[in-house]
Amino acid sequence: MIGLDTNILVRYLAQDDPLQSPKANEIIEQRLTEEDPGFVSIVAMVQTVWVLERAYRLPAHEIAAALERMLQTDVLVIENEQEVFTAMIALKQGQVSFADSVIAALGVRAGCSYTLTFDRTAARSRGFELA
Repeated sequence: MIGLDTNILVRYLAQDDPLQSPKANEIIEQRLTEEDPGFVSIVAMVQTVWVLERAYRLPAHEIAAALERMLQTDVLVIENEQEVFTAMIALKQGQVSFADSVIAALGVRAGCSYTLTFDRTAARSRGFELA
């Protein structure tokens, strides 16, 4: 298994760099296999979404579609895949930010009854309570 950093994922999804995007394509489409997949950490997933939102200003539905494709790719192993899927659905439905949804989903996985927050927007979402 080979770990993949955020910048590899962003270059693959954005296809915006004439040097790095083709390298990212080669890594993901040719080098990785089901037997030797790429590992995507939860941190890299959250960073990727953040970059696509902030730097590329992609709408939530486009980011959710990209995440869904990544989750369906046989050559990628996504850390905390179920929590990423849950957060992707929340992003697609416009319920809460991807990062907040990951925080809540990981809390549930760890056995938390809820996650306390000072963030009033997050507090309106399932899994959070206002402190």
